Amino acid sequence: MSITVSAAFDSGAIRVVGIDGDIVRLEIPNDHRSDFYQWFHFRVAGARGRTLTFRIENCEGSAYPLGWPGYKTRVSTDRLDWVVADDTSYADGVLTWTHNFDTELAWFAYFQPYTLDRHDALVAEAALAPGVMHRELGQSLDGRAIDCLTLGTGAKQVWLYGRQHPGEPMAEWWMEGAIEMLTDGDNAVAQTLREKATIHLVPNMNPDGSFRGHLRTNAAGVNLNREWHAPTADKSPEVLCVRNAMDETGVDFAMDVHGDEAIPANFIAGFEGIPSWTDALGAKFTDFGRRLEARTPDFQTAKGYDKAAPGQANLSMSTNQLAERFGAVAMTLEMPFKDHDSNADPVHAWDGERSKMLAVACLETLADMIDEI
Repeated sequence: MSITVSAAFDSGAIRVVGIDGDIVRLEIPNDHRSDFYQWFHFRVAGARGRTLTFRIENCEGSAYPLGWPGYKTRVSTDRLDWVVADDTSYADGVLTWTHNFDTELAWFAYFQPYTLDRHDALVAEAALAPGVMHRELGQSLDGRAIDCLTLGTGAKQVWLYGRQHPGEPMAEWWMEGAIEMLTDGDNAVAQTLREKATIHLVPNMNPDGSFRGHLRTNAAGVNLNREWHAPTADKSPEVLCVRNAMDETGVDFAMDVHGDEAIPANFIAGFEGIPSWTDALGAKFTDFGRRLEARTPDFQTAKGYDKAAPGQANLSMSTNQLAERFGAVAMTLEMPFKDHDSNADPVHAWDGERSKMLAVACLETLADMIDEI
């Protein structure tokens, strides 16, 4: 039986260069109408009883080549449990790993995927929960819904949104954890948040890119997190409809959930450099990070991005735009494709379940300081 490699499914992305005996040579395709590429997800059939070596040969030109050293490919035989390929290595622009096939099928991905079917199931279940209002804020360029779930009766306006960059599925795993906690009628912390805040959750800002297997862009090849200053219906309707909804409610606290390719840690990025920066507002951002670090070993504040100089913030990015536009305590949460090295898991690395647990810790931290925001 011949080996077949397929990526013709939800979030699939790979290109076969050639199969030479037990060597499978691959490349990652670009996002549509874009130079970005890094996400891969594919299935292999017909290799039971064989050990294959996989080589992704165009890593050097990817969006984040510093993401490959120290990274380990994720592998699954049932699409439920995803583990790391221990022998993953990177050298001379090539990512290499082997897999011993003792099953008929195996899947490989850059990170544990989060499919649109799972998204639809999450939204459907949450929309039936007591006190939850579902709105379709708009549609993507391919006609997919931009779903928003709203719950709570408090005065504070909280916006939580993820997956502007579709090839960062840890963001929607985080959103799933947040939704499960907030809709749990027996959770006292969730009850506090629902009483003191009105919470709006957009689990997937970029469903087209998610389905197409993109890393960073939508169906038009546009990076949505560079559109918040001037979104348009023809290029970035996903951002336009969400920002319009935010204009209607105002924003007191916002978290934009992402994944970072290179840094092996969870961290938050803020809004330093916005024109209306105040030390008082910045102190609330800093306080959130310190409290979250004290709450969970899966968060730290030592590693992260460089801070923008005064007046030099990029207002096309959502965190900066929302802090400037609303005076919000806004932040970008970044989770690793590698692992949170200070609390590493040698079997799964950073994965969906840990992303969900981090969401709970984030919401517990928010509940502690909601009165101060």
